[in-house]
Amino acid sequence: MLTSKQRAYLRGLGNELEPIFQIGKGGLSEELLNQLDAALEARELIKVRVLKNCLEEPKILAEEVAQALNGSVVQTIGRNFLLYRTASEDPRIELP
Repeated sequence: MLTSKQRAYLRGLGNELEPIFQIGKGGLSEELLNQLDAALEARELIKVRVLKNCLEEPKILAEEVAQALNGSVVQTIGRNFLLYRTASEDPRIELP
């Protein structure tokens, strides 16, 4: 669980990130979750975009992804959300 100070710090880092994944009409699949898992392990903080043709709400989808990957939703703005998870080896982001 992230504190508000940690969440604010991660939001600041996430402002300059571009979405590296898009979730479309296919929704969540096992393959997409595996790719998100690998990206979180490598980067720790990723931005994901939910396309307009996706039937699920971005906030609900963000929570489902975070729960499946043992991560945390940092922020959801519009159709984009930030996910954070500490890398198991060699953490890159040092939280306050």
